[in-house]
Amino acid sequence: MSEKLNLTKSMKLYEEALELVPGAVAGIRRPYNFVPGEYPIFFDRAKGGKVWDVDGNEYLDFLCAYGPIIVGHCEEEIDNAVIEQIRTKGFCFSLTQEIQNKLVRKLQEHIPSCEMASLLKTGSDTTTAAIRAARAYTERKKIIRCGYHGWHDWCVEVKGGVLEKNYEDTLEFTYNHLDELEDLMKKHGDDVAGIIVTPVGHPLGHEVEMPKPGFLEGVRELATKYGSVLIFDEIRSGFRYSMGGAQKVFGVTPDLSTFGKAMANGYAIAALVGKKEFMSVFADRAFLSSTYFPNSDAQVASLATIAFLEKYNVLDVVKEKGEKFAANVSKIVADSGLPVNFSGGALMPYLTFVPDADKIYKKARVQFYTELIRRGVFLQPYHHGYIAYRHTEAELNHAANMIKESLDVIKSMY
Repeated sequence: MSEKLNLTKSMKLYEEALELVPGAVAGIRRPYNFVPGEYPIFFDRAKGGKVWDVDGNEYLDFLCAYGPIIVGHCEEEIDNAVIEQIRTKGFCFSLTQEIQNKLVRKLQEHIPSCEMASLLKTGSDTTTAAIRAARAYTERKKIIRCGYHGWHDWCVEVKGGVLEKNYEDTLEFTYNHLDELEDLMKKHGDDVAGIIVTPVGHPLGHEVEMPKPGFLEGVRELATKYGSVLIFDEIRSGFRYSMGGAQKVFGVTPDLSTFGKAMANGYAIAALVGKKEFMSVFADRAFLSSTYFPNSDAQVASLATIAFLEKYNVLDVVKEKGEKFAANVSKIVADSGLPVNFSGGALMPYLTFVPDADKIYKKARVQFYTELIRRGVFLQPYHHGYIAYRHTEAELNHAANMIKESLDVIKSMY
């Protein structure tokens, strides 16, 4: 067993934050989502594919801020473009700057479903705007969902403080189970405003799934058949699976799509994009506005990020690196003989533990991720990871070796 990390300052800041912020830190960043007492709680700085905590511990960052870091931390070409905008023009105004039009045209170039776009800030903003658009367009109530879509009332998993009426018209089906969606549509189809689905399946705490042959095509056909708006939630897959998202890879075009995370390498921006017919409801039939939606700092960052992705063929490079890493880790997992699954492949790598009747998997999972963080590899036990452009092959190979060492430690538990 490796030596425990010094987390003295992290723990001190955590105790202080408990008196200042509910839960000390926001939601998914709380200690129970990692291994309490083993993972840092406060980071200090980052560069490229690495992060440092407030105690000076260094990690290879494979969580990438839960997805936004597609290039790397502190990327000068992107950050300098934002700094120039702030210094020479400003970024927060009562009216809109022309950078809006430039960015939307760039989105049109890449995203199959993008005829028009609304620029927002977060994934939850865009998924909620998408269902509002679907309801305004169809004048129907029900939404059928598949996947994690944010923290707003209609879709949040934790129901505390949420009125039942706010989610009673939201129905769910399981990813890759087209029969479940078909049954729901047979029962409710005439009142289904929209179907929202993550084109790549990443259910909370479970393996990452690719669409089975015909699944996304079947969802598209059912939406068309019943006159419902098809929405792809590409917050995670957008500007990662391809410049046009997973929809471009799989060849299925939705009516509306949500993009965010990787589109600006960490700056706060998201976009609802779609066909003009559906997006036009926000011109006169539905309301969408916020003080900070038009801020140009993140719009400049997004344009600079997309330009960087184009210039350096980033997504192909990330995929190539990720495929080598995934092949390496897959072999390590297979050779270990342990009841562990590796999913997500090149782009969303995730190691999960197969449940057993004696619940050994829970203890093994805790011990594995304890060993991994002590070895300087930052992954999350309940969320898939990501590969960034600035992760070097040497770093990826090192991470794979640390995964092997950590699996070797837990063999005695089974």
